[in-house]
Parts: sequence; C-alpha cells; structure tokens
Amino acid sequence: MILPPEGGDNYWQPEPANGHISVRVAPRLVDMEHPVGLGTQTLPPGGFVREHAHDRNEEVLHFISGTGKALIDGVEHELKPGVTIFVGKNRRHKFINDGEGELHWVWLIVPNGLEDFFEAIGRPKQIGGVDPTPFPRPADVAEIERRTVFAPGSEKT
Repeated sequence: MILPPEGGDNYWQPEPANGHISVRVAPRLVDMEHPVGLGTQTLPPGGFVREHAHDRNEEVLHFISGTGKALIDGVEHELKPGVTIFVGKNRRHKFINDGEGELHWVWLIVPNGLEDFFEAIGRPKQIGGVDPTPFPRPADVAEIERRTVFAPGSEKT
C-alpha cells in the first residue's frame, strides 16, 4: 500500500477537538496480519482531546508540528515537534493545543479501532470542502466510545 497525501479516510472532528483526522492505515484499508490503526490528527489553537483511557489498546503518538501540552495520568508534559509518547492500557491522557498554530501528530493504536470512533463522531473531509467546525459531538457519543476503543467511564472534560 502506498498512500498519497490526499488518501486515506479523512474526517472533521467535533468539539472540543475540532480540527481533523486522517486514517492512513487500518484493516479496512489494507489486508494485514496484525490489526493496527495509524493516522494523523490536527488540532487548531484552543482545541483539545478530552481526557480518556483505552482498556484494550496501546497507543503511540509522535508530534510533528505545533506546541501544546499532554496530561498523562495527571502529569503535564510539553508537546513540541519530535516528542513521542507511549500510552499503555488504562493510562489517562489528554492533549491540548495551547499554541498559536495547529498541533499535528501521528498516532498508532494496537489493536486498531480508533479509526472507527473517528468515523462515527466525525464528518467526512473532502479536498476543497468547507471546514464545518465547530460542531457538537453526537448525542450517542458514550455508546460510540463503548463499542470502540475507550475504557468504560474513561472520558472526562
């Protein structure tokens, strides 16, 4: 599989993250022996990924551009290009763009499933399309979390 920059499954993300996701590798996109999900996420200034945990998954994030902060189990860490974070099972984590530009990173989750969450809560992102953000999370977001990769009751604001 060779994927051009405009390839993959791309979604706008609702509040409070806003921004967008690009799913680059997932079992639905390419046959694989071990199910993994890989993609990118971009948060605008002021956007954040709410605190949560994964009870069946491990996640790696590598920050490409922008600045912000991560809260891992309540401990604050600086985010800047080149920072890599490994998040094991049941580790609470939150990412905040408190910089002036977009915060952009690559994520890998094993086993996969995060891509299903992004598709369920997001809106398709088309090349040349209009940015619909901000828009609210779906009313059934708790159910979407339960059936994808989130630990029960893991999400906080």
